[in-house]
Amino acid sequence: MTVFLRYKKLDLPTAETALPGRDTETPVAERHTVLGTPMKGPWPDGLEVAVFGMGCFWGAERIFWQLPGVHSTSAGYAGGFTANPTYEETCFGTTGHTEVVQVVHDPDKISYADLLKAFWENHDPTQGMRQGNDVGTQYRSAIYTTTDAQAETAAAARDAFQPVVTAAGHGTITTEIKPLTAYYYAEDYHQQYLDKNPGGYCNHGPNGMTCPIGVAPVPDER
Repeated sequence: MTVFLRYKKLDLPTAETALPGRDTETPVAERHTVLGTPMKGPWPDGLEVAVFGMGCFWGAERIFWQLPGVHSTSAGYAGGFTANPTYEETCFGTTGHTEVVQVVHDPDKISYADLLKAFWENHDPTQGMRQGNDVGTQYRSAIYTTTDAQAETAAAARDAFQPVVTAAGHGTITTEIKPLTAYYYAEDYHQQYLDKNPGGYCNHGPNGMTCPIGVAPVPDER
């Protein structure tokens, strides 16, 4: 990520102190550059939406678009208060949002548990308001659920993974798990960033721990 945008604000704003935002949505391309599918819904019947925050969304998005059964992915912002935020506003910590990836998937081909496995095994979920050298509220680990079943599965996966994390010498999982209130698309240059910039920054990859839920493998292309 760009060094001068790594602001180290570690306190989340409240609904009263966050920026109000704007009504205009951020425009993005019509098609996913890797999958060739639409970037925005309405989605075909039977598909489900999952939203994950695991640090910088560039590398996180690539993890999910490689998985079989994933229909579309996008980089965006969620978990905060500001409507249609910009990247700069989010990096300043004035929106309450974190960088996230929206994953549209076919549950008949890949389960939500499989997506969670990719999530837990490819970042450090114990670091609070950071991910590696990326420091700030926008880099916090998060799962924003879209159904009650997702909420139950996410919480169960966290509880199952904690003993593995502890045994590996890490601390308590700090991942924020709560219902999704809104998802805002990031600027188009962030979308499929590592497809457009193959040598671009990425701090994601296997963390050496195995989450005892889900079965989908994740390619290691760090």
